[in-house]
Amino acid sequence: MELREGSSEVADNKKEQERAELYRTIWNIANDLRGSVDGWDFKQYVLGMLFYRYISENITAYINAGEWEAGNTGFDYAKLSDEEAEQAREDLVKTKGFFILPSELFENVRARAKNDENLNETLAKVFRDIEASAQGTESEDDLKGLFDDIDVNSNKLGTTVAKRNEKLVRLLNSIGEMKLGDYKDNSIDAFGDAYEFLMGMYASNAGKSGGEYYTPQEVSELLARLTLVGKTEVNKVYDPACGSGSLLLKFAKILGRDNVRQGFFGQEINITTYNLCRINMFLHDIDYDKFDIALGDTLTDPQHWDDEPFEAIVSNPPYSIKWKGDSDPILINDPRFSPAGVLAPKSKADLAFVMHSLSWLATNGVAAIVCFPGVMYRGGAEKKIRRANCDVRR
Repeated sequence: MELREGSSEVADNKKEQERAELYRTIWNIANDLRGSVDGWDFKQYVLGMLFYRYISENITAYINAGEWEAGNTGFDYAKLSDEEAEQAREDLVKTKGFFILPSELFENVRARAKNDENLNETLAKVFRDIEASAQGTESEDDLKGLFDDIDVNSNKLGTTVAKRNEKLVRLLNSIGEMKLGDYKDNSIDAFGDAYEFLMGMYASNAGKSGGEYYTPQEVSELLARLTLVGKTEVNKVYDPACGSGSLLLKFAKILGRDNVRQGFFGQEINITTYNLCRINMFLHDIDYDKFDIALGDTLTDPQHWDDEPFEAIVSNPPYSIKWKGDSDPILINDPRFSPAGVLAPKSKADLAFVMHSLSWLATNGVAAIVCFPGVMYRGGAEKKIRRANCDVRR
């Protein structure tokens, strides 16, 4: 037993050392490459390129593993010709949700980058091709628009093509040199750790706007654990204002992906954050058929009517934002809000999010929601909602 405990401690220490080294590397990349680009904007490029590297290595590792198991130990998908690789396109899209030609893999584009005078156009085509590989398939909605925020022709990267490409080369090399682990050693979480560190770093520098994108890990874990008391698995988890998805992904870390049996569901109104959430799912190795992240206003246009109820609901919705409220007479008859007989004030949507979540909660489920303190004591409509539905008293 002592040996096991000692071995576990050594492994934990090694993991923390590797994580600390990874964080230092990311910090240096951000400081080195940011330049005139605002950190919150440049984050998109770092995260996008990190995502590009991830899915390139993910699909390569998947294909190679299959060939090696079949006895072809010298096989390397990255060295295959595009023509040969095309034979596997259909099966790979069905399995992984996307397809990348060998010539368009991160490592091969990076190897040619320094001498590619049209690197910006090369990357733009690669991103288009990856998204196009899912068109007409079940994974189309999960891939569509994922690279929209990586504008390789933006003046934010430089005023000339040459300057933009110079920064793109540095970005490719910096991301390529990051120590993100080996799939054979099951250290894939390094990608997720890198993502979360970037989100936390930029959110802390962005002030209030950062809070729209990122919930601190400590808060995420507390909310997830509150919904999981006495449980080792759940059917589905849901976040009606999912942001970058950190709350949802805590369930994968705490329970294990397979113990969230029917997947991860969320909705986000901000298109940039919506893209980040879907990227985050892939970075944490959640397959395309195990998550359903929707774009839109959850309060007035909820997208998961066919998926509710949910056994676990977690959320950190925006505090006291405006919404349609009683200016839309249809909402008072919405089954999510009608039990209270009154709608949340137009100037404060907090309890509308709570009502929505409670309406979609399974009978054996638990919802954990971060709320502005005012919902606990404000009068008027909010007092009526508390008394009617939330069993909250002053």
